Amino acid sequence: MSKPGYSRVLLKVSGEALTGDQSYGIEPEFLNKVARQIVDLTRLGVQVAIVIGGGNIFRGMAVAAKGGDRVIGDHMGMLGTVINSLALGDAIRRAGGRPHVFSSVTMPSIADTFTQRAAIAALEGGATVICAGGTGNPFFTTDTAAALKAIELRCDVLLKGTKVDGVYSADPMKDPKAERFETISHEDVIARDLRVMDTAAFALARDNRLPIIVYALETKEGLVGVIEGRAPSTRVG
Repeated sequence: MSKPGYSRVLLKVSGEALTGDQSYGIEPEFLNKVARQIVDLTRLGVQVAIVIGGGNIFRGMAVAAKGGDRVIGDHMGMLGTVINSLALGDAIRRAGGRPHVFSSVTMPSIADTFTQRAAIAALEGGATVICAGGTGNPFFTTDTAAALKAIELRCDVLLKGTKVDGVYSADPMKDPKAERFETISHEDVIARDLRVMDTAAFALARDNRLPIIVYALETKEGLVGVIEGRAPSTRVG
């Protein structure tokens, strides 16, 4: 198998996707499947960084919607991403990879504090870098954190793994006539309000010329198939 056309990628995994067929938490079989795909990609010489959401455990906006403090809710959500990052790191280790978990929220007994310098050094040293804690600030989603980390770490592309296989003209779960785009610009995604990622993430990617590939986490072709163009996906950029 030839090496894919990207040297360094950032993978964004939604927390909700980790639930698999469950309604909450982490489905171990699905987590292990994702970990194996990541290890397969690193064995081709591709450097991989990862940002994971926390929606399978806690969503900060749910607190604010019920009258709670949004900042506290977002801090709780950040802790959910740390749980997911540790779980994925352990799964990658068991699959034969070498994970290195960083956190944007300082918690030295759990993970190293994220810095661009340390994370790039880890990637260049052959580790799979997992970035927990979002941006480390409230009011920003992990989608925005993924775009930010991809730019900071000088990644060639952001891979957005979801439950659907690309960007659609409407929600394919609700509208059977929704059409999937093969390619679409950042500007069109923002103008059409296509909510695969939040607007801030798309705007950040647009301003820094970062391409995004949206694909289904459960694709049979795996991550290698996605970046080689063999799996259904949408390229934004």
